[in-house]
Amino acid sequence: MKDMSLQVIGAGLARTGTTSLKLALERLLRRPVYHWREMISRPEHVRAWHEAVHGRPPAWSELLEPYGAAVSVPASAFWRELADANPEALIILSTRDDPERWWESLNGTLLTRFRLPAAPESPMARAADMATDLWQSRIGAGDINDKKAMIAAYERHNEAVRAHAAPERLLDWRPSDGWEPIATRLGVPVPETPFPWENTRAQFRAQTA
Repeated sequence: MKDMSLQVIGAGLARTGTTSLKLALERLLRRPVYHWREMISRPEHVRAWHEAVHGRPPAWSELLEPYGAAVSVPASAFWRELADANPEALIILSTRDDPERWWESLNGTLLTRFRLPAAPESPMARAADMATDLWQSRIGAGDINDKKAMIAAYERHNEAVRAHAAPERLLDWRPSDGWEPIATRLGVPVPETPFPWENTRAQFRAQTA
């Protein structure tokens, strides 16, 4: 039977190049990669992640089959559990060069979207409720609209990954690093095509306008 476990666990939070990382990993692994976008179209997944936030995790292998990797929130908030469930997986911590710029990007995209009026039972409303609980209880942000609290939570999260992930499993990566560090750690050739730069702030706004 083919091993369908995760090959990569993305520990980086949202707006750290995770959409580009998703596309890059799909090219390198030749398998689909789980991301917020995959979750948002599956109400049962939103419920499963919300249950996990409240201490009732799913069977990870069932939830994430047939994905080869999981990146961004909500998966990155559960990187330890996913690492334990997939002991051979590479852990990629994606970060931004500047925490201030990270906040500006998050606040100008996802958080802005969460603030828009939505029907109480709509997919976006349910996802926003789950994400708010996740940022508060799993990432320790408190108020997701508080810049100082969010930046502090972002930095604590990144330092916790660096401190607790096994060094031989961890790749500390920024989008500007491109293909080479990822391909090298996965033992696959570096693609000759340009690295996929996707989901910039302008692209996000155009998609959700």
